[in-house]
Formats: sequence, structure tokens, C-alpha cells
Amino acid sequence: MAMTRWTGMRFIMLLTVLTLLLSAVHALALKVGDKAPDFSLPATTAEKISLSDYLGKKPVVVFFYIGAFTSG
Repeated sequence: MAMTRWTGMRFIMLLTVLTLLLSAVHALALKVGDKAPDFSLPATTAEKISLSDYLGKKPVVVFFYIGAFTSG
């Protein structure tokens, strides 16, 4: 009986922590109209390309293909 109660309490604590983490992540998410954070990615050459390299120079479209790293 005590083991079942302890398991239930652990489940409730885990659920509480997950709920708090998800709400924190949601609060940090970008919204429509927000500025994109600066990031750098490796180019096909040996250099790195940063989003800030194009700031004010030309329009930038950031596109993420969901299936790029999946088998489907």
C-alpha cells in the first residue's frame, strides 16, 4: 500500500514539473512579428553564415523542411 502511494506521489510530482517546464518553453517562444534571434550555421564551404550578415542588406527567408532528417 505504501509503495502505491509513493508511486502516485512521484507521478504527480513529475506531472507538475513537466507542466511547469512546458509553460516556461511556451513563454519563450517567438510570436508572429518578433525579430528572429541571430544564429550561425556552417556553409557548404569552410565558412559560417550568420543571420546578422544579411541584416539590412537583403530579405531573408528562413525555411525548415520537416522531413529533412527523417526517413519519411
